[in-house]
Amino acid sequence: MRNRFISSSNLRFLRPVSVGLAGLMLSGCFYANTSQAPVATTYPYTEQQRMQAAHHWEVLARHEASGILRSERVRFRDLHIPAKEHAYLSAYSGGEFERGFRTLLTSELVSRGGSVTTQPRAGGATIQIDVEVVEHRDRGFIRPPVGAFTALTAGVAVATIPFNQWSEPALGLIPAGVLADTTSGSWTHTSNEEIIVTTQIVEEDRILYSSSNIYYINAGDRRHYAPHRVPQAPITPTVSITDNW
Repeated sequence: MRNRFISSSNLRFLRPVSVGLAGLMLSGCFYANTSQAPVATTYPYTEQQRMQAAHHWEVLARHEASGILRSERVRFRDLHIPAKEHAYLSAYSGGEFERGFRTLLTSELVSRGGSVTTQPRAGGATIQIDVEVVEHRDRGFIRPPVGAFTALTAGVAVATIPFNQWSEPALGLIPAGVLADTTSGSWTHTSNEEIIVTTQIVEEDRILYSSSNIYYINAGDRRHYAPHRVPQAPITPTVSITDNW
């Protein structure tokens, strides 16, 4: 029969491990998985499109027209899209999205066989379009797109090769140029302004159809969607000067 002795070095290793295991066993007694406030976590990775061209309005109109004509509750109804009249708006003061999206949606519905009327009709329904601008004033860190850090690191690594081994280092810019030509169409940034575009079809006090879509917008494009929320330049005071006493 052989007796095995634990060396002093092993004892020094086992002591902190034993203390840690004891702490884990006691954690249930002291509710270790508790907190005075909810702990912030992130969401799964998602993507959101940026709206920055009239063509993007057409894409949304096409999407909404398809959804409307797929709905059994409204596809065979006479639909009327009223034009909102604002006394403070002119042709150059903003609100282009409201006017443009209304005409684009009309075209998409008519081209797909929908019944769109210029005046409300009995038994018909009304299409309402609402735009809400959301401005974030204190956002935290937002991660870059997937692969951004990897591409940056790879680009730096590739760029060092010509300077170390090639007689013409400028040739090292060619792979970077090819990569930029390939991927530049996907480059954009996360802005602090978004819009929520809601299209509804109502009959008196009933909502028959409702669809909402969210997009990023450029800060300078706010006047397209909410001209009444565009900051106005301060009025410069004027002083009349005369030589009459």
